[in-house]
Amino acid sequence: MLFHVRAIAVSTAITFFFGISLIGWAGGLDPSTCCKRAVIGAAIAYIATVLAVRAISAILIHSMIANKIAKKEQKGGS
Repeated sequence: MLFHVRAIAVSTAITFFFGISLIGWAGGLDPSTCCKRAVIGAAIAYIATVLAVRAISAILIHSMIANKIAKKEQKGGS
């Protein structure tokens, strides 16, 4: 793979967890409510990040392969 999917997704999930926790805490919510919402938000962020990074990686790999094929065809045709 072009990117380290798990590392990027975990970093994003941790950031979202603490971000949602701080927003809930600043809003005066119960700690258990903040924790539940933060865990759910982090899980959603993890899944979304994994899907997005895999899609971006697939697009970039496809583009690089197409570029190499085009270069080989151009060299062979000249």
